[in-house]
Amino acid sequence: MSGLNRPARLNRALLSLFGLILLAAGGFAAATYFGVLTVVNPASPLVPGTARPPGWVLYLTAAVAIVAGLLLLRWSLAQLAGKPKTRTWHIENDPAKGRTELAASTAVEPFVAEVSAYPGVHTAQATLTGDRDAPTLVLVITTTQDGDLATIRDHLTTEGLPRLRGALDLDTLPVRTEFRFTTRPEARAV
Repeated sequence: MSGLNRPARLNRALLSLFGLILLAAGGFAAATYFGVLTVVNPASPLVPGTARPPGWVLYLTAAVAIVAGLLLLRWSLAQLAGKPKTRTWHIENDPAKGRTELAASTAVEPFVAEVSAYPGVHTAQATLTGDRDAPTLVLVITTTQDGDLATIRDHLTTEGLPRLRGALDLDTLPVRTEFRFTTRPEARAV
């Protein structure tokens, strides 16, 4: 992993933790049931007594379950959010003479190569979303530790984006830019 991607690391850490807890609980239950562990008598009741717990305990349990369920639902929905979808652009001025199809990913490849060569840029990824009438460029730039964001943004606005708009024959191209910082130190010539 070239950049610092805390959400992905957090997801992997939480999934690993929950997995280990569930494996340990399942192993403990199975070992107790089959008599390998004698810490708990398998014939004993799960909770002592048969009296109903106080009302506040039931309300608290329900509230915790609802909050946990909503948080897990939110987390699950966040996993579905990925890269924006690209489309194939159909460029046709006169359909009788034929049509041209341009994959949006192909259209941004030279732009990505140009941005990757800017000083201070470690890697760049671009996704052109939407159709030709309403496009949006989603740009993720991973910079080196000593990368100057103002200089990179200046290169984008004065060189890269005007050239891309000209190549795609667009008057405007809304851009969403995300900057990330790499954790690797830049290699230096000695």
